[in-house]
Amino acid sequence: MWKELAPLGRHAGSGGYRRYAWTAADRDCRDWFRTQAEARGLVYEADRNGNQWAWLGDPLGDDAVVTGSHLDSVPDGGAFDGPLGVVSSFAAFDELRRRGAEFTRPFAITNFGDEEGARFGLACVGSRLAAGQLTVEKAHQLRDGDGITLPQAMEAAGYDPDAIGPDPERLARIGAFVELHVEQGRSLDLTGDPVGIASAIWPHGRWRFDFRGEANHAGTTRLVDRRDPMLTYAETVLAARREAQLAGALATFGKIAVEPNGVNAIPSLVRGWLDSRAADQDTLDAVVTGIERAAREHAERAGIDLDVVRESFTPVVEFQHTLRDELGKILAGSGNNGGDAGRAVPVLGTGAGHDAGILSASVPTAMLFVRNPTGISHSPAEYAAEDDCAAGVIALADVLEGLACS
Repeated sequence: MWKELAPLGRHAGSGGYRRYAWTAADRDCRDWFRTQAEARGLVYEADRNGNQWAWLGDPLGDDAVVTGSHLDSVPDGGAFDGPLGVVSSFAAFDELRRRGAEFTRPFAITNFGDEEGARFGLACVGSRLAAGQLTVEKAHQLRDGDGITLPQAMEAAGYDPDAIGPDPERLARIGAFVELHVEQGRSLDLTGDPVGIASAIWPHGRWRFDFRGEANHAGTTRLVDRRDPMLTYAETVLAARREAQLAGALATFGKIAVEPNGVNAIPSLVRGWLDSRAADQDTLDAVVTGIERAAREHAERAGIDLDVVRESFTPVVEFQHTLRDELGKILAGSGNNGGDAGRAVPVLGTGAGHDAGILSASVPTAMLFVRNPTGISHSPAEYAAEDDCAAGVIALADVLEGLACS
């Protein structure tokens, strides 16, 4: 499965993946998912929001156990973020069949659409729509860098954009959702464990900073006569690093747009996107407030106009303790967590957002992490050893057997 999926959407120049929502690469990944489902005799369907499902048993049954993740990527992303969870779900299902496990609850594997938000700038679009955390009106307003709207992109891919919206009936039928994911950090590498359990997802969000100055000639305008928004933006980037470091949080300006974007032109507009995350809400609020305060102080001194817009936000997600503890008991009892039976499985928090976090407000959710020896993620250098991936599959199979089988 891994070899079949690996070439899809891979960029020859960077070696990374460009699997953006509703593109040809996304279509190829969706076709791959459907092929895997049908090869196992699972009932395939795509829901109103374009999320894919592969069902064993009655799709309309109650108290279903669901696993899966996503197949899309960030720009030039790695091979593991998202796809590892989907591939491992099919592999865990194969393992349960090999064991002769009998399912007593409906079961499904899913691929949530547009989790990374690389094309339209909003993460977890598929799960947000299903959970009612993204309105149809706002979804229809989403545009990519070429001005193509989400409805236009969906329609071009053969999906009905007028059908999107909340899916409470579907979510009400799910009794548990377990998402396996490569760890985006080195906690497991430091403890020597191949598999861990998520405790919580840090609160996080994205803010757009628009710095407006005055376009002018770079070769004739005196430095003292300039209203250059790039300088204020640069000061704000440095302020973000300082505020995050002081608070023990994270803050990153990783995306920028410049107008008129000429080598010999002073910009009229610099637009930067801030991603910030922290272990708790108060810390996150303090960091973002500090960054905005610094930006406004620099802007005022330089004669730059500044607008700050919060484009997305996800509050802290505490995964349901009952389900989380059940996963811990299953894995400790099986001894397939990389150690002896009875050994506790590490429980760790994460700063990365996931579909499981979005669904947690509507469905009991839990997450498994697979060791990442470098901690690198959202990069072609993202990596997990084959043995650890196999340990993740066995751990997921043990969990699914404990939750869904007799």
